[in-house]
Amino acid sequence: MNRRILHKVIRLRWDIIDRQQFLGYLNPFRHMPSLRCPQPGKPVFVALSRVNFRLPASTLALLILLLSGACEKAVLGGDPDTTPTAVFDALWEDVNNRYSYFEEKSIDWDAVRAAYHPLVHNGMSDRELFGLLAEMLFTLEDGHVNLTSAFGRSRNWEWFLDYPPNFNANIVERHYLGRDFHQIGPFRAQRLGDVLYVYYGSFANTVEDTHLDALLALADGSKGLIIDIRDNGGGSEQNAKRIAACLASEPLVYARSRIKTGPGREEFSEWEDQLITPRQGRRYAGKVAVLTSRSTFSAANTFAQMARVLPGAILIGDRTGGGGGTPVYAELPNGWTYRFSATQSVSPSGEHLEFGVPVDIEAALAPEDEQAGVDTIIERALEWVRG
Repeated sequence: MNRRILHKVIRLRWDIIDRQQFLGYLNPFRHMPSLRCPQPGKPVFVALSRVNFRLPASTLALLILLLSGACEKAVLGGDPDTTPTAVFDALWEDVNNRYSYFEEKSIDWDAVRAAYHPLVHNGMSDRELFGLLAEMLFTLEDGHVNLTSAFGRSRNWEWFLDYPPNFNANIVERHYLGRDFHQIGPFRAQRLGDVLYVYYGSFANTVEDTHLDALLALADGSKGLIIDIRDNGGGSEQNAKRIAACLASEPLVYARSRIKTGPGREEFSEWEDQLITPRQGRRYAGKVAVLTSRSTFSAANTFAQMARVLPGAILIGDRTGGGGGTPVYAELPNGWTYRFSATQSVSPSGEHLEFGVPVDIEAALAPEDEQAGVDTIIERALEWVRG
C-alpha cells in the first residue's frame, strides 16, 4: 500500500465490482505498489485516496479500488518502468484521460505531447525530467495542477501574480482588527461600530458550530456583516458550506458540478446541483458583504459563488482567481506525485467557476489610501452596509 498518498482503510467486497470496469479504471494507476488479490466473495481492505468531492456509490467504489493499487501484481505485471520516457507517457496519458478543462481552455493536449515528447530521452537527469514535465503541466493554466518530487513542487500561480493584490494584511491587522479583536476558531472578528468585520484566512481551517454560534452572537444588533476572504487560497468546501448555511433562509442551488468519467473530451457524469442548506438554529438575516481579490481561490472561490445566490449578500472587490475543478491525486512510476482538476463546476446560469467569480461592486486598494493606513475595499463595504 502506498502510504504517502493513501489513507483511511475501508472494507469492500471484491465481487461487487465488474472486472473489466475495474481494469479500465485501474490503468492510470498501474504503477502503484501492489496488494494481494483476494478471492471473489471474500473481503478486501483497500485505501481511500484524498478525494474530496461527491461521487455516485458505484464510481466511488471503483475509485477506491483503483487508487488502492489492489491486485496490480496479479493483473498488470511486475515492477514499473521508471525511465524518463515511461514517466512522461504515464503523466501525459492520465492527464489526457481525466483532465476536465481541455475544451474550455482551448488546449490541444496532443499538440502539447508533440512539442514535449521529442525532448525526453532516457539519459536525462531527474531534475531535467522534472523541469520538462512541470513546463508541460504549466500549459494547463490551472492552479490545481502540481507535480511534486523530493526536490521540488511545480505550480501555476498566474491566476493572481499578474494582478494587483488589493489586500494589505498589515493595514487590516493594525487599523481594523486592532489589538482587541476576537479570535473565534479560525476567524478574526472586530466590531467596526455598527458592523461586524470578520477575516477568514484559509478554508483549510476547520469551522465548527461553536465558532459560528460565537460569531453570530457577536453580530447581534449589527447593521451588517463583512466577511473578508481576500488572500484566501481555499481548503475545504465543507467549511464554505457551513458558513453559507448561516446566511440562508431556504435551500439554494449555487452551482452544478460534474466529474470526468472517461478519455473522451465530453465524457462526464451528469450535472449535479450543489446546494446551500440552511443551518438549524441561529442564523444571520442582515446585510452581508463578502470581500474578494484575485488571490481568492478554490474553496474560497466556491464560497464567493455561494454568496452570489444569497439574497442579502453582495461581492465587493476584484474578481476571484478561480479554481472551480476538484483535483485528483496520483503517482508516477518513479514515485513523484501529481494532481490536476478532474471535475467542472458552473454557476446556475452556466458560467464556469474555473475562471473566477465576478463581483457586484468593483473596488481596488487605492495607493493613497494604503499609504494612509486605509483599506479602500473595507471602507466601500462599510458604505454599502450602512447605506
